[in-house]
Amino acid sequence: MSLVVQKYGGTSVGDAGRISNVARRVVETRKAGNDVVVVVSAMGQTTDELIELATQVSSRPTGREMDMLLTAGERISMALLAMAIRDLGVEAASLTGSQAGILTDSTHGGARITAIKGDRVRQYLDDGLVVIVAGFQGVDPASRDVTTLGRGGSDATAVALAATLRADVCEIFTDVDGVYTADPRLVADAYKLDEVSYEDMLELAGAGAGVLMARSVEFARRFGIPVHVRSSFHDGPGTWIKEEVMEEAVVTGVAHDTTEAKVTVHGVPDQPGIAAKLFGALAADGVIVDMIVQNVSTAGHTDISFTVPDEHLEKAQSAAEAVLPELQANGIDVEANIAKVSLVGTGMRNHPGVAADMFAVLAANGINISMISTSAVRISCVIDAARCTEAVQALHAHYLEKEPV
Repeated sequence: MSLVVQKYGGTSVGDAGRISNVARRVVETRKAGNDVVVVVSAMGQTTDELIELATQVSSRPTGREMDMLLTAGERISMALLAMAIRDLGVEAASLTGSQAGILTDSTHGGARITAIKGDRVRQYLDDGLVVIVAGFQGVDPASRDVTTLGRGGSDATAVALAATLRADVCEIFTDVDGVYTADPRLVADAYKLDEVSYEDMLELAGAGAGVLMARSVEFARRFGIPVHVRSSFHDGPGTWIKEEVMEEAVVTGVAHDTTEAKVTVHGVPDQPGIAAKLFGALAADGVIVDMIVQNVSTAGHTDISFTVPDEHLEKAQSAAEAVLPELQANGIDVEANIAKVSLVGTGMRNHPGVAADMFAVLAANGINISMISTSAVRISCVIDAARCTEAVQALHAHYLEKEPV
């Protein structure tokens, strides 16, 4: 008997009818002879609605109470799905993250999974039940406080559970058919990929492709869990995320991210230890830094620019301003209207000139680049947010215009 872990996102369980549809799919998987563990997100826009409700009653809600509030969304979904499955004649039980033994660190709003006990999940499986686990949440064993894993955290819950339980496959059901060469909302000619390597998917997720949370891909790669990203609205195949793929394309996809801001610290002394002080202060405040660029030194001083997620901008600005006297810097500028556009492809390793080609495409369209970051399989450029769609379309047309046969 195979063990299948399935994850259903908020759109998939958006209302009673869709929950019933998910229940039918789960029951079909169970009756096909599989043990089934299901991870669910909150229904539809529930999380956003709860956040909005919190802002109406408090100007500065604490992380602990926000986590207590937001975890309610997944508990609603899991209980309703368990009821629907039982009505179809299959025994099911729902568990919160803490009941499932999902242990995390103490970071409210963005906790990382440190371990999964899973004893209760295994016991229910041994008893023949379908187990539904609330995604996005866990518990800090030191404080025993509920924690949340950040946006997309249900993906991490599902893959981590699959790794712990040694599942045969983890299926991520969503409102799209799989992983596309670009966001099909921006690029009409974008097409679904049959398979993507862990490495490429990790880079795509980190560059803004919203199909999978990057941490979930890290879990999958570390433990060798095959992941199938597919639609919850039909039975067609999706995209397989796995170690080995049939062919490594030069460019696998074009990703974009408009949820970052750029911070520039001006006039810092060009000497050892300055960057360490700046980024040490940011790290101490839990600020996630993405791209970093230090300009050429002029008269012994330089500018340091970096990008952060929008939700970390206020913390980043405060942390940087607090160390300005120590850095002997001249000041800080913030630029919110930026976009990061990235090319991703394992095949880049063996094809020189991809970066130059990308810059030429952007230049031909009059799109200026303010920051550049590269890895062996990714090239990212920061541009004006107003030019994001144009940039993505131009790069996709250049590299991925025709679907491979």
